[in-house]
Order: sequence, then structure tokens, then C-alpha cells
Amino acid sequence: MVQKAKILLVDDRPENLLALEAILSALDQTLVRASSGEEALKALLTDDFAVILLDVQMPGMDGFETAAHIKRRERTRDIPIIFLTAINHGPHHTFRGYAAGAVDYISKPFDPWVLRAKVSVFVELYTKNCQLREQAALLRLQLEGGGSHNGDGGKETAGLLAELSARLAAVEEQAEALTKQLGEDAADAAVVATAAHLERKLTGLRRALDALEPGAGGAAPMLPAQG
Repeated sequence: MVQKAKILLVDDRPENLLALEAILSALDQTLVRASSGEEALKALLTDDFAVILLDVQMPGMDGFETAAHIKRRERTRDIPIIFLTAINHGPHHTFRGYAAGAVDYISKPFDPWVLRAKVSVFVELYTKNCQLREQAALLRLQLEGGGSHNGDGGKETAGLLAELSARLAAVEEQAEALTKQLGEDAADAAVVATAAHLERKLTGLRRALDALEPGAGGAAPMLPAQG
């Protein structure tokens, strides 16, 4: 059974958090509330999240400062952040959001369907990434345990490789769709960097899988960690 992804909702106004929960409940994922930047950072210390919806205007630590802390931490730096704001100060304000590490910047009031669709892309990528990690762990155990000691060992390893390759292909397809979507939304350096980071991770895993294919030769490489 696939574990539900966690989505972090950060807003100092309870009515806004309630509205976000109503919009995203259809995704059937775990929604976690945080009413301040400090509370969000505390939640990120213990839990893994697929995506963060972060309000810009908050008393004390605002959204930009919260995002800066998130991006400085190795554990959380790669979590996608979608900024939500009730004000619009033009391109400069939007640029500040992307410069802080956001993958998207949405002004309120927003279209519920659009927000739900954007969040669902990141949830799908996160879920597939988790599945890949599990499959990679199983493959490591199979290889380290010398599955070829029994007659079916080679077939089991080949089956794992085929399944992992198929899962990776699905993630690559999702990543390509995400890159196109981000490109349409904002041609910003921070967005391009986010897409490029994901692409590098996928390329590394694909290389490792190709090297493990029968006839590739050489020692079995370490599969890259999927953070």
C-alpha cells in the first residue's frame, strides 16, 4: 500500500488554512498545518513533505525568510515551495519569490482547480521517487545477497531491474511534463535550476540502472541516493 504524501500548509490565518484543506482534500494526501514560519520549520525537522504551500505575508518570520531557512537545510532544500500571496507588487516582488527558491508564485484569489493540479504534480513526483527508493533498496539487497546462489536468483534480479527501469521511465515522463509546466509559468533562473536538479538525479539513476543491465560489464555501481 502506497503511503500518503504529506503537504505542508503555512499561513497565519486559520480561514486560509481551512480553505486550502478544502481545495486539496480531493488529492487524498496528508495535510499538515503550520500557522507561522517557526512552526513550519519545526514540522520540517521530523517529517518529509512532497510540497510546501507558503504564505508570503506573515507576522514575524515572513514567507521569504522561512523559505531561506528551508533552502539552507540539507534535509529540506529540495522540497518544492509554492508561494501564495494576497498582494502583487509587480515583477520585482514575484522575482523575489523565485529567488527565495520557490517553484511557483500564485496570487490570491487563485483558481482552486489550478492550485490542486499544480500540487498534484509534485505529489506524483514525490510518490514515484519514494517508490524508486524502495525498489533501489530491494535491488541492493538482492545484489549484495548474491541472489544467483539459487536457480531463480538471476531471474529475480532481472525482474527487479525491469520493474525499477519502468518506474524510472514513469518518473522521467512526469519530470518532463513538470519542466514544460514550469517553463510556461515562469522563465526564471530559480525555476530552471529546480528542474535541472531533478533532471540530474534522474540521469544518475538511469546511468546506474543501465550499468546493471546484463552484458554491461564491470562491477555493480552504487545506486545514487534519491533525496
